[in-house]
Amino acid sequence: MDTCVRHRRIKIGNVDTFFREAGSESAPVVLLPHGYPCSSYEFRNLMPRLADRWRLIAPDYPGAGYSGTPDDFDYSFDGYAAFLDSFVKELGIDRFALYLHDFGSPIGARLAIKAPERVVALILQNADIPYEDALGPKYADIEKTWTLPDSEMREKLAEAINEETFREEFLNDVRTELAARVPPDLWKLHWSVMTPKRKEIAVSLIAGLRENRAWFPQYRRYLSEHRPAALIAWGPHDHYMPEKSARAYLRDLPDAEFHLLDGGHWLLETNLDEMVTLIRDFLDRVHAPSTEPTTPKLRPSFKATYGKVAE
Repeated sequence: MDTCVRHRRIKIGNVDTFFREAGSESAPVVLLPHGYPCSSYEFRNLMPRLADRWRLIAPDYPGAGYSGTPDDFDYSFDGYAAFLDSFVKELGIDRFALYLHDFGSPIGARLAIKAPERVVALILQNADIPYEDALGPKYADIEKTWTLPDSEMREKLAEAINEETFREEFLNDVRTELAARVPPDLWKLHWSVMTPKRKEIAVSLIAGLRENRAWFPQYRRYLSEHRPAALIAWGPHDHYMPEKSARAYLRDLPDAEFHLLDGGHWLLETNLDEMVTLIRDFLDRVHAPSTEPTTPKLRPSFKATYGKVAE
């Protein structure tokens, strides 16, 4: 089977949209919304490793990666969720597993809330959490700006959007030997496509985290009421989303499979082989191709799947 990643473009409304795709069009879909300050590039290594059994689809958001940056788009979490909704409808996708990472979490979760029946399962990997009391220390730096007048807050946030900050975002608290696995392409590539317009978008999105707090109860309600099958695979060496952030999800997803890996925020760079093994095993049980037996297999318990963090 061809497991190569294909690079495509499609028009979604007035947005010239770039996306990566791998796998057969008849295979079960895994939707991969990216985080910040990244693009679909973050999934480039994962996609061919799963494409023998699943169809992997990773779009670049408007104003990110190789997608267009129209002036009249709603560059907010709600706007991006509406974009993803239009994207999956345009591709004719009505059921999918959803990978939630970083800012892809509040965006993807909004997509799930729009039509919960479409979401077969969630893969939660260092995903922005809807639990105020379990955020990492780095979020305090952002919260400090919320006390400033709006213009000063935006100016302060803009000062922090530069190539060096991008580098820090991707390295994010991992030890030296793991940092060596994170390619400088990540911050070099993504900084190279940062235009003045895109910088304004990034500022607005980060500033929007304040208003996003009011949305947290909706996310928690979705998780607790719908209880989607979920895999929590987490790198605890993360200033934004440490171990306590991962465990917070168990409040509303007590049956989720839970794994702590010896890594940080970008596990697909530092712990790819482990992530592939966990995801394949999980999807084989909850989102297998239709040619496989349809009787669901019992998911391992939390205790059975808990992995130790290396000392």
